[in-house]
Amino acid sequence: MWSDLARMGKEAEGRSIKGLISPERVATFSVDACDMRFDYSKTTMDPAARDHLLAMCDKAGLEDKRRAMFGAEPINETENRAVLHTALRNLDGGAVMLDERDVMPKVLGTLARMEGFARAVREGNFRGEGGTITDVVNIGIGGSDLGPAMATLALAPYHDGPNCHFVSNVDGAHIADVLGPLDPTRTLIIVASKTFTTIETMTNAATAKAWMAERVRDPSAQFAALSTAQDKTSAFGIAETRVFGFEDWVGGRYSMWGPIGLSLLIAIGPEAFRAFLRGAEAMDNHFRAAEPAQNMPVMLALAGIWHNQGCGHATRAVLPYEQRLSRLPAYLQQLEMESNGKRVSMDGKDLAVDSGPVVWGEPGTNGQHAFYQLIHQGTRVVPCEFMVGAEGFEEELPHQHRLLIANCLAQAEALMKGRTLDEAKDLIRDQFKGDELERQARHRVFPGNRPSTMLLYPKLTPETFGKIVALYEHRVFVEGVLLGINSFDQWGVELGKELAKALEPVVSGEQGTDGKDASTATLVEWLQKNGA
Repeated sequence: MWSDLARMGKEAEGRSIKGLISPERVATFSVDACDMRFDYSKTTMDPAARDHLLAMCDKAGLEDKRRAMFGAEPINETENRAVLHTALRNLDGGAVMLDERDVMPKVLGTLARMEGFARAVREGNFRGEGGTITDVVNIGIGGSDLGPAMATLALAPYHDGPNCHFVSNVDGAHIADVLGPLDPTRTLIIVASKTFTTIETMTNAATAKAWMAERVRDPSAQFAALSTAQDKTSAFGIAETRVFGFEDWVGGRYSMWGPIGLSLLIAIGPEAFRAFLRGAEAMDNHFRAAEPAQNMPVMLALAGIWHNQGCGHATRAVLPYEQRLSRLPAYLQQLEMESNGKRVSMDGKDLAVDSGPVVWGEPGTNGQHAFYQLIHQGTRVVPCEFMVGAEGFEEELPHQHRLLIANCLAQAEALMKGRTLDEAKDLIRDQFKGDELERQARHRVFPGNRPSTMLLYPKLTPETFGKIVALYEHRVFVEGVLLGINSFDQWGVELGKELAKALEPVVSGEQGTDGKDASTATLVEWLQKNGA
């Protein structure tokens, strides 16, 4: 079926997106769900291609695999684990059985403990040595950082708790710059590491503890941990009451719905955090119940499959026209590329097609003055995924939000329509003549016929934000099912970690460079001579 999809993609190369557009197409190439609209009409996908993609879902067993995921079967086969991040937001859905045990009492109990701790911090009942907590520093990396950092920024209008800061990079500049302006006597440090062994996180945690110890008699009393390794958190000095664990069926990049979201919970409060969870739960329910052609995560996934594996476009630009979603492209970059950046299928055989695309992007309108030049006039086609809300939060600046919306819609329209050589000549005919008119006009031609999708939502509330994140999570799952891969392991991050651990004593000079390749050995020697 992949060869048929590639053939359809090849046939679509000369197809005019502008020529496809009609009221009927827009109605049938859009999905309305959870108070949002996903429009994929500005693509070269036609009804035959869509039917083929939907048939691929059937052949891949999407319905059964979706049921298996929500049913707590070990779909993460290489690690023999269930995939149950959806249980973390299952506030109204009843029991979730894993090995004949309902996981929900523990999930809801942990949420209640988190809410109690967040209230204590927010209301001043949990205090630092110097008084009420004014700042919270979340130390993590990957999924333990990208999710809560992105979400706290996204929900800034609801941020009425202590200031939140995030440290991830082992580069000492990161933690130094974050901690520098803070008062350690009024700072809470949250260490987010499931195993409490992640080298970057634990290095930064030790630095933060030493920083706090300069001013605080018992620095451990101002630490909390998001970890399952209570022996290690206890050895670090963190009381059990401030340790919030989560199970191995929650992957890092899917974890901010639970304890990894503690910093967000402290920032926006329990009521808003539960609205965030309920938004995701609403998307879960839609994903489980809607027919494929009217299922928003399914159709978002199929649009991605069409562009990548069908048409051969290797990258995907995520372009939120919402400044507070400025970290969403980076979050989705991890979600997509760590999940589906694989080379073998479930049976260990090489994939027959390319796996996930390169995901990148920036918020509009900033990107328009940066990389949109390449998107509009470059030699490679970059499918664009726009998103924008109908309403902003700055009521005193309605004209600016209308301008934002106009820019978002205009970019999608411009990608579709382009500008012909004759149209370009007409623009400058009074400035140039003859061969110079031709030359100058060619610089102003836009090829157009470049695909985009559009996600519309009413306003970026916690509930809406939860829906958006869950939408993309399920999109990745659907793509993984069609590709026949395991979207929930990440062995590709391990080799570099192992080699870095082995190289650290070499860089420090404790060991020589014997056994290292000539390039690495020479690079180490240069760095040592220059101060490493």
